[in-house]
Amino acid sequence: MPELPEVEAARRAIAENCIGKKIIRSVVADDAKVIDGVSRADFEASLTGKTIVGAHRKGKNMWIELDSPPFPSFQFGMAGAIYVKGVAVTKYKGSAVSDTDEWPSKYSKVFIELDDGLELSFTDKRRFAKVRLLKNPATVAPISELGPDALLEPMAEDELFKALSKKKIAIKALLLDQSFISGVGNWIADEVLYQAKIHPLQSAATIPKEGCAALHKSLKEVIKQAVEVGADSSQYPSNWIFHSREKKPGKAFVDGKTIDFINAGGRTTAYVPELQKLTGDQPVKAAVKPQKKSSNKKNNDEAESEGDEIAKPKGGKKTTQSRAKKAPAKRKPDTSDDNDDDDDDEKKPATKKTSKGGNKKSTARKNSKESESDEDDGDGDGDGDEDEVKGKEEVAKKVQTGRPTRKRAK
Repeated sequence: MPELPEVEAARRAIAENCIGKKIIRSVVADDAKVIDGVSRADFEASLTGKTIVGAHRKGKNMWIELDSPPFPSFQFGMAGAIYVKGVAVTKYKGSAVSDTDEWPSKYSKVFIELDDGLELSFTDKRRFAKVRLLKNPATVAPISELGPDALLEPMAEDELFKALSKKKIAIKALLLDQSFISGVGNWIADEVLYQAKIHPLQSAATIPKEGCAALHKSLKEVIKQAVEVGADSSQYPSNWIFHSREKKPGKAFVDGKTIDFINAGGRTTAYVPELQKLTGDQPVKAAVKPQKKSSNKKNNDEAESEGDEIAKPKGGKKTTQSRAKKAPAKRKPDTSDDNDDDDDDEKKPATKKTSKGGNKKSTARKNSKESESDEDDGDGDGDGDEDEVKGKEEVAKKVQTGRPTRKRAK
């Protein structure tokens, strides 16, 4: 997923190769899920004939400044990418275009041809990106709602410490919150916490000053180094956890130490237990909660292309607690759980075949039905024939009350 360094590499590619050139042709995809709030025809008309005068970025959002508004704005989502034909731009996992693919790619959402023959394209294979046409992108959502940019507007160490002391949520979730610091995504958060030796589930408010200083330093250095190499991950230092964070559990190591994987901030998180330890009593409780929320948050990763990293600690806690209380109430009657499992496949056939005592399937269904009505006989095996005979005798008694005996006879 593109984070600050990848989006910055895209911005620089446009700034270095496209500024001062006129757009002579544009092709916008007919994809309302990605092209947000504007028709294909209107989008193309707003681009064609305009000159590119700038390229800007905040967090994981980028926009191209033209000689007159409106301007195209790109929220990269999970697989958005900028390609300039003939120009090397960083490629990352999830981007769809290779040198041997057709041009423009079938995944292109916005294609632009410039007056000198240069061509560029914004692609999105997974369709979680958002492309908008805005008069002033910096003044409207989502860009206006972002916190300070991690590269351009870094917090001072003291400022960061004061901000953390007010946040009683896991530090990983806080780093992913784009309204707190913009541009930090999953891999950057894992890297800076590993280098600062801070557990991802450690409550932000409990991090001491020396821990905050280490976090501040690692955040600055990781982003700086990634940006300097154009987000080319092959050039990242070999001792970064980045290179092993996508390996399978049990096969992931960094500097000879085992990497473990947990859910933190709703995201799969790589960390080194030997170095990153929880401290204090409060964080231990936090370590359990993300496991309950993981199934719900997992969908949010994909559903909210850029908002996937907006932390909602209060809402999340209430949801988790309410579900935890309701679950036992549903399981209290044992027969209700059995009915949930058996009704669809077993109940109707059992009603039809109970009279056929010699059939093995009938016996199995009979046992299943009896286990629902008799809580003491929960093993479901052993004396199926005896139970069936007893059941027939009980039916016989009821039949003698005046009902025809035709059904009992065999």
